Amino acid sequence: MDKREQLIESTRELLWERGYVGTSPKAIQERSGAGQGSMYHHFQGKSGLALAAIGRNADDLRTRAEAEFSGPGTVVERVTAYLRRERDALKGCPVGRLTQDPDVMADPDLRRPIEEAFGWVTGRLAELLDEGRANGELDASLDPAATAIALVAVLQGGYVLARAAGSTDVFAKAVEGALGLLAAKEN
Repeated sequence: MDKREQLIESTRELLWERGYVGTSPKAIQERSGAGQGSMYHHFQGKSGLALAAIGRNADDLRTRAEAEFSGPGTVVERVTAYLRRERDALKGCPVGRLTQDPDVMADPDLRRPIEEAFGWVTGRLAELLDEGRANGELDASLDPAATAIALVAVLQGGYVLARAAGSTDVFAKAVEGALGLLAAKEN
């Protein structure tokens, strides 16, 4: 891995662990093993490096989600695979956690990849839910867009509740509750 990649990967980890304010250039340099000159050779300061790291996190979120969304099975099986995918619930979502960082949310450039990632996930989920509605797998009255937003909210809220409780059980229960609502057509 070259120095640029080491800087991005180290920043990704630090943003997830500490947030934007808690991620200092010194901490990035220490974690990556890169010097100050290398950091400023590749990026125009902390915000440029943070933007690259946030963009990488957003790309990773989309890639991992698409693996389940386009995988085998019915719509409900694919959505279930996405919701039940192994996650570090106590650590939280590397993209979603940044929404709680006022400095990230105040900077349109840093906020943009987060907005785009969540917009993509909710849009892709809405497409799947619409497919399930059209093929009779899901109730015809289901609103795909609203349900997609609710599913993303369940995941993000599940992270918050799991961290507050110090237990992954809360996250798992939130996911199972959402899946129970999708399966309601079968009753």
